[in-house]
Amino acid sequence: HCASEKQAIFVRDIIEGRLLQFGLRLHPEKTRVVYCKQEGREREFPVTKFTFLGYTFRPRAARLRDGRLKTGFLPAVSETAMKSMARTIRSWRLGRCTELSFQEIAAMINPVVAGWINYYGRFYKSRLIRFLEQQINPFLVKWARRKYKRYRRASRKARRRLAEIASAFPGMFAHWKHGALPTGSTMGAV
Repeated sequence: HCASEKQAIFVRDIIEGRLLQFGLRLHPEKTRVVYCKQEGREREFPVTKFTFLGYTFRPRAARLRDGRLKTGFLPAVSETAMKSMARTIRSWRLGRCTELSFQEIAAMINPVVAGWINYYGRFYKSRLIRFLEQQINPFLVKWARRKYKRYRRASRKARRRLAEIASAFPGMFAHWKHGALPTGSTMGAV
């Protein structure tokens, strides 16, 4: 939030001196001066993004109220946070939970997924929803293929059935409520 790099370095040094008075110090690898590159600020700088509290702040496309697109310096869920979420989703082993019903799977994962959506969906929600759709829906198809013999060797039919369930009950899963419905776009003709 400074007008120049020189001013930013000066402010950082002042903050560092103030923290030293209390026996604290800035982390040398995490404390950096970042250039917030956006429309109207086109200079080149070695560091143009940073991650803070699970969000990566960097130049991104933003739609103005009149519909035009503009480049702004905006946050979205970070790559590290998405890797952590993907690891958690894999740890659920949804494809192997054939003893559970569809509703029981929803009850198991919805609190966690809703928490992710509430926290990370605050900014650039579309990126998070697309990620959840790509991560969770294939495991639900895998679950159906293992649970029901008629879908064992018919992944297209399983995907189609999942899409029908999502159309009938769009609020069953937390990510479905926010638009991550399995659609027919990934299904081919049978």
